[in-house]
Amino acid sequence: MAMAASRSLDGEIEIHGIPWHSIPGGEVMSDAPGKYIPDPDGRNADFYRHLARGTLHLQACEGCARVLHPPRFLCPGCGSEALVFKPSAGQGRIFSWTLTHRPVDPGWAAEGLPYATVVVEMEEGIRLVGGWRGTPDVLCLDLRVQAEVEPATEAFAYLYFRPHVPAHVPPSV
Repeated sequence: MAMAASRSLDGEIEIHGIPWHSIPGGEVMSDAPGKYIPDPDGRNADFYRHLARGTLHLQACEGCARVLHPPRFLCPGCGSEALVFKPSAGQGRIFSWTLTHRPVDPGWAAEGLPYATVVVEMEEGIRLVGGWRGTPDVLCLDLRVQAEVEPATEAFAYLYFRPHVPAHVPPSV
């Protein structure tokens, strides 16, 4: 279903007739149009709380060591409830991407158009979706990337990826 964004008579942005800054579960940091900030709940809340603290943690099963995403209450591999969040190095490779030329939420236009959304196959074997930091021209399958976090509130942060730059590259002989 497509989102129907419009402006009310007083110039306020509306989505399906609801002022965009009052959509349930979201908050806005100012009255100026900005990116919609979700209010995650359930197991997603734990994932985003770690991001909001500036670190990427992935859920893992203590029973079989399987890494899970999205977060769950039971391991689909062994049925264990012993699930914990463990730090990730945040490295992976581009699996897929898309370019957005006309954002549904006007707050995303500040990212610059077009902007890219990427699907990254993490070293842990799961895939994450995030924004792209950098020029979309360099995007290609299997490009090595590094996660980057942009905190928005105490309970939510945006996940981005940028090209991976090795810490030290030895000089060529």
